[in-house]
Amino acid sequence: MNKIIIPNGSDAVIAEYGEQVIKEYSGNPFIEALPSILSTEESIEKMAIYADYNPKERMLDKHYRIHLVQRLFQCFQPLWIHLDLESRISRVIRQGYLARNPFRAGYAQGLQEGHRNIKGLQSELSNNSVFRTTAAGFTIIGVSGMGKTTAINRILSLYPQVIVHKDYNGINFSMYQLAWLKLDCPFDSSLRGLALEFFRKVDDLLGTEYHKKFGLGRKTINDMLVIMSQIARNTGLGVLVIDEIQHLSKAKSGGDQKMLNFFVTLVNTIGVPVILVGTPAGLSILQSEFRQARRGSGQGDMIWDRLKNNQNWELLINALWGYQWTKKQIPLTDDFKNTLYEESQGIIDIAVKLYAMGQIEAIMTGREEITPETISQVANKHLQLVKPMIQALKSGNISKIAKFEDISTVDVDFLGFMDRERASIDLQMKMEAIKRTQKKKEQEMSISIKEKAILKLIELDFEPNEVQKAVEEITEKEGNLDINELVVRAIQGISAAYKRKKRSKKEESSVVNDIRNLVVEGRKEYKTAYEILSNGGFIKSHENDFYRTG
Repeated sequence: MNKIIIPNGSDAVIAEYGEQVIKEYSGNPFIEALPSILSTEESIEKMAIYADYNPKERMLDKHYRIHLVQRLFQCFQPLWIHLDLESRISRVIRQGYLARNPFRAGYAQGLQEGHRNIKGLQSELSNNSVFRTTAAGFTIIGVSGMGKTTAINRILSLYPQVIVHKDYNGINFSMYQLAWLKLDCPFDSSLRGLALEFFRKVDDLLGTEYHKKFGLGRKTINDMLVIMSQIARNTGLGVLVIDEIQHLSKAKSGGDQKMLNFFVTLVNTIGVPVILVGTPAGLSILQSEFRQARRGSGQGDMIWDRLKNNQNWELLINALWGYQWTKKQIPLTDDFKNTLYEESQGIIDIAVKLYAMGQIEAIMTGREEITPETISQVANKHLQLVKPMIQALKSGNISKIAKFEDISTVDVDFLGFMDRERASIDLQMKMEAIKRTQKKKEQEMSISIKEKAILKLIELDFEPNEVQKAVEEITEKEGNLDINELVVRAIQGISAAYKRKKRSKKEESSVVNDIRNLVVEGRKEYKTAYEILSNGGFIKSHENDFYRTG
């Protein structure tokens, strides 16, 4: 798809209309502009994310490897529940567009009626006789840490969020299509805050000013529903996902009944499929009335339970196990799989964090291998707050489980663990760096003193070679001395060496001139001792003495 940037908005793609296998999807530009319906194999291929990994990275220093361990959180291994969710979202988007074909009779009239409703703030949207919605949503309920939000984001990313229409089969058709919109429950926990978040998100994506026009006054939540409905039509919204619904406050939203009416109205009159996502704590919001309103969807609610210790668990752990940054690579065994399951109770977030923490622990302690015992030790040491949740999961009591809906964000403090371990490594590295710097400075200081001593000695007319040799010997034996002491010691060393050398030469000369040596050498030439000594001047001539005395 050709990507563009729309004025004052975000990235978008130019609509490309694909041929439809399913008859009722043909002739609808909103559906034809969507990516093709995926097979199971295509879904797995497009959803899966496998992080980069090079076995040579296991030989890097530990302060690098504890960073690399965090690549585990980049991975996304599709499981059966992800495939089910992808198929459901694919269906509800297309089914929701069936009644909103912009070329079908009555579509334009519905837009006009919606516009009149906004001007008069007509809150009875069900009076719209022209438009009959085919939208149907569903609910996803599951404990935190199972990757609901991650999976939804991954699946929605398979669809371009903003599609720009210009021409459809030769017909002028200028429109921005918003294929999906995802809202997180707002900071103030109210339905009004949720509506304001809707306006802000649309403005950010399309460069509109809905929040400025409709969000700053004193409009009621019913008024805002009218406006939201019309915006959904104007933008061709494909699906609305509302995440973390358990954060909505009954008190701030007007009680159970008002919240139920809000969601029922969203599904029945906004004309867009609505997917609600939350933890078991959000069950009270979704009572029988809302279920009844969505009974015709055919999709059914999705209970996102923790994984069982079966093929899905094995598939997940197999996908993660290849990412090891300890120096010793350990093969996956049943003992590892069972220990990870026992300590995490099938909650994906806890399992991945335990595996990452286990590796960091092994790297930091220098053991450099992960074992089942390492996993258990890390769980006991760093997951104390999660123990009640694990016990509740083992019991299977849904009311007990509902008390721990925020487990992944509160009890498993992986970032805090990483900060502590990184601080420990940083401290070690700083100490080593200080020692290296100190040693380097000592060496530099030693070299500087040696150079100064050598120069001073040369100035005193000592031979350079003798000076350098003397200074090197002294610093090697006695370490660092101050310059004056080094010079004195060097002079003493040079003088001693000079005396030894002089003595050695004298001894050598005396040895050479020893008459015993001369006699021995003379005998080799068959000369008598007298002849040798006489020739050497050691025997005086009596004749000469006679003439000298006479």
